[in-house]
Amino acid sequence: MRRHFWLPMVVLVVLAGSGRAAESAVLRARAFWDHPQVHAGDRPVLAVVLDVEPGWHIYPDKAQARSANGFTPIPTEMTVTQAPAGLVFEAPQFPPPHPVTVSWDPAHPFTVPVYDGRVTVYLPAQVASGTSPGALDVQLTLDYQACDDHQCLLPAREVIAAPLQVVAAATPVAAANGAYFRGYHPGGTIAAGGQVHFDLFGWSFVLGVSGLWGLIGLLLVAGVGGFLLNLTPCVLPVIPLKIMSLARAAVDSRGRCLALGASLSLGVVVFWVALGAAIALSVGLLAGSAAGAGGIRAANQLFQYPWFTIGVGVIIGVMGLGMLGLFSTSLPQWVYRFQPRHDTLAGAFGFGILTAVLSTPCTAPFMGAAAAWAVTRPPGVALATFAAIGTGMALPYLLLAAFPGVVSRMPRAGPAGELIKQVMGLLILAAAAYFVGTGLSGALVSPPDPPSRAYWWVVAGALAAAGGWLAWRVWRITRRRWPRLVFTLVALGLVAVAGHIAAHFTSYGPIPWVYYTPQRLAALNGPTAKDPRPVLMDFTAEWCLNCKALEETVLRNQRLVKLLRDGTVVPMKVDLTGDNPAGNARLRASGRLTIPLLVVLAPDGREVFKSDFYTPEEVLAALAKAGR
Repeated sequence: MRRHFWLPMVVLVVLAGSGRAAESAVLRARAFWDHPQVHAGDRPVLAVVLDVEPGWHIYPDKAQARSANGFTPIPTEMTVTQAPAGLVFEAPQFPPPHPVTVSWDPAHPFTVPVYDGRVTVYLPAQVASGTSPGALDVQLTLDYQACDDHQCLLPAREVIAAPLQVVAAATPVAAANGAYFRGYHPGGTIAAGGQVHFDLFGWSFVLGVSGLWGLIGLLLVAGVGGFLLNLTPCVLPVIPLKIMSLARAAVDSRGRCLALGASLSLGVVVFWVALGAAIALSVGLLAGSAAGAGGIRAANQLFQYPWFTIGVGVIIGVMGLGMLGLFSTSLPQWVYRFQPRHDTLAGAFGFGILTAVLSTPCTAPFMGAAAAWAVTRPPGVALATFAAIGTGMALPYLLLAAFPGVVSRMPRAGPAGELIKQVMGLLILAAAAYFVGTGLSGALVSPPDPPSRAYWWVVAGALAAAGGWLAWRVWRITRRRWPRLVFTLVALGLVAVAGHIAAHFTSYGPIPWVYYTPQRLAALNGPTAKDPRPVLMDFTAEWCLNCKALEETVLRNQRLVKLLRDGTVVPMKVDLTGDNPAGNARLRASGRLTIPLLVVLAPDGREVFKSDFYTPEEVLAALAKAGR
């Protein structure tokens, strides 16, 4: 019996050894830096050149590998296994594959996407600004499987060394190895080849965008994402304001109402097109510089600048005070510029821009992947994508203006109309407190420490005041039973929301989060960790309301909390509230530019799950797959 058991094992070992020996002759891997010598703060790029022997091929990365005829290829993976803390890598940029026909079964040949000949994989990196001059030891591993038209060898691993030299600021540096970087395009880490991947609570689909119809489909999906932005917590508070102004205009003239709605919609679209132009310009500047500067590469990056977030909060606060009637006294003329009249075309246009600005902290389903893909494309395609997002977002306002009967029943004058304005003013003040608070938190935080959440008490206070004022005034201005009952329930709902915010959003929750640094991740996960464990990595920020909603509804699920507290999984939070270069680099290394984002890593550092809209069941399944 022992003989029958060991014989197959010996055969497998011999085959494995012969397979790896044959594999080493099939592929040759080398690494080249575009700048072998760099300064602290530079953004060098590493090209890993793979030369595959004629007649053989390897399979693309897992984002592009495809099963066919029952055959599931082993994708090519590139992993940075050794790098100092001051050198952070983005996700590898794999080129698009090309199809080949294989004939393992002559009666049933099939086609699969592959790499053959010379293949170049790019890894953008960033040297930390405080890095001292000296040699940086970098090591990568390449996992792949080589096949020909009739057979496959065993999977193999190549170890690749890529040392980098940091020199003093006064030392000149020069570009090198230019022949290997002709195919490099900055910002191309998001979309591989001609496909964009979308995911929504477990429903995933891939959209091919290599042709005209694929591009049209992508623009339609981007428009749907823009439309859904109106349902995010960032935009919902201001929608009633616009409905009220359109209702007033609808009484005077249907044409006037349509003109105001069109002006508002134009403001929304103009903002998104301008943002797309800024992003396209930033990527274009990056393409012209080997070291590369920063630049705007995602909509929600605006809120990583505390002065911008505080400025938005101040403008919203002035609007809220105006709705409360506190501008009835004479104030300096410049104050009124922040409170534009909604019944003018200029005021509606400005309100459209403000509405679009408020949407940028949130990412709607489908929008994030479409916008991330757009920044890797030529400027014309990027502008068209962002214009589609703006058009989708603006569409509801244009429809309301075109069919004013929907909003004509909104109270416009008298005590009821005044009460609605006052309550909305208090809600707008709550939004202002949120933006000012997140801006101050970002200005005062020192990553990786968690930012302050004290401002949520102010937000909760404004919401509670809105509920209390609504209940008290309704009972004063009407004796009708049903209005009293309905609006009292609404008021109680506002007070309940305020209580929930005070109880939950001001605390850091039951999960023992580890706040991300490259060193902490390397010590707990991957090949250099002494006791590697799975990692649940949550990318978040105080200004990201979608992140807050997912944390409340998904990550605080009792089963997940229990699992994340028992020590078998490391819950790691990448907080992008303030200036966090390492966190932003890790986000880009995950192949995304926007948050929210949740990533699950296996103990060896492999990514087994990534999604921006997910369910508790998906996360639990991913952790089980990671081998917790």
